[in-house]
Amino acid sequence: MISMLWRPVSTTATVSADHTMNEAVVATDEITESATTCSNDEQRVIEGESSSSIEKHSISVEVGTSLFRFIKGKGGSTQQKIEEELGVKISIPTSKEDDFVSIEGTSVDSVTSAAEKIQAIIDESVNSRNLDYSHFISLPLAIHPELVDKLINFQNSILGNEDACTNENEDTTENKEVDQLSKENADVAVELKVEDGSAAVKVNLTNIPLVSYAPKASKSSTSSDLGIDKSIFIKPKTFHLTVLMLKLWNKDRVKRATEVLQSISTKVMDALDNRPLSIRLKGLDCMKGSLAKARVLYAPVEEIGSEGRLLRACQVIIDAYTEAGLVLENDAKQSLKLHATVMNARHRKRKTWTKKVDSFDARGIFKQYGSEEWGEYLIREAHLSQRFSFDENGYYHCCTSITFPEEMQNNHGCIFICACKGRHFNGDKKEAHQIER
Repeated sequence: MISMLWRPVSTTATVSADHTMNEAVVATDEITESATTCSNDEQRVIEGESSSSIEKHSISVEVGTSLFRFIKGKGGSTQQKIEEELGVKISIPTSKEDDFVSIEGTSVDSVTSAAEKIQAIIDESVNSRNLDYSHFISLPLAIHPELVDKLINFQNSILGNEDACTNENEDTTENKEVDQLSKENADVAVELKVEDGSAAVKVNLTNIPLVSYAPKASKSSTSSDLGIDKSIFIKPKTFHLTVLMLKLWNKDRVKRATEVLQSISTKVMDALDNRPLSIRLKGLDCMKGSLAKARVLYAPVEEIGSEGRLLRACQVIIDAYTEAGLVLENDAKQSLKLHATVMNARHRKRKTWTKKVDSFDARGIFKQYGSEEWGEYLIREAHLSQRFSFDENGYYHCCTSITFPEEMQNNHGCIFICACKGRHFNGDKKEAHQIER
């Protein structure tokens, strides 16, 4: 729904034929003189002198800077069409700090109709792929330095960054061998014969030795040939689990989304039974397409203990945002599949835009890392993260967050710090001392 604020933008004025502005009312305490002035104005109109009375109306519609381009249209065509059709003036701010579009017209009906058309444009835009997701609920994994290091090594291994010097040395050696062969055969004799009356030259090649050069070493499975480049890898410092994708196109929706997450902190803790939660990442899997034409490669997630507490907590978050009207209808129908994305072809940086579906060959990667043990990690918090914006640590900008349990309390009120990589205990001190730290 849009918020409309009505405000007057002009007052009634009378203009005489010689373009001199006359006030309709000179002063409140000069009633007689005012009446005379009005009478004279009426007489001037009768005599043919011009007089106009124009009242304008204006409202402000909260749109959001990310939607301004849809209201403008290509080359301003959409905005111009609405203005001409309804006789209104649409003012779109140039500042990224202002979310409101102003509509001005000579009647309430024309301004209201323009606002309805703008609302229709917003509805169509937010439900299309043309407007990307702006925020999401994330469970950060990049807070674990050892996992970040593993991801960096994973990328370097696939991109072959460690072999760069070796390749250069191999090329240099091959060139030296070719040069040496050329020098050895520089003294080969060639017999030339010129027949009388002929401009042609016969060459006897029988004495020229045949030399075969070893083919230059070629990488039959180079990263570029497989559609693999650095841009499709997830940045290690942003590694996370995604709970819910959101389109928050104005400040009001961002504020509401922030309040929702804060309001359900207790419910999330209850879903987790107020106990720490750890996950295990193992192997790789392909989400879209085949391994030969993969689009998304991810590490499957397994909850330590298999109690379903993680999914229950995530469902509490999803339900709260859906009830608040912050989840699009199509997204609300999607089932949750927690995964840790390591490669995504959609992130590829191109010099030229293309509609072609992007993919990469992940067969070699899967062969090498298909059973990789990424480790076990504690889930410490949930964030409302902003896409395309990052904090000083390299992770997505956090609009707000709620913490997950990191301590356990027994029946006697004793607090045990959980550093057990997901292994749980029930308050027994002996058992607590036996925990692998």
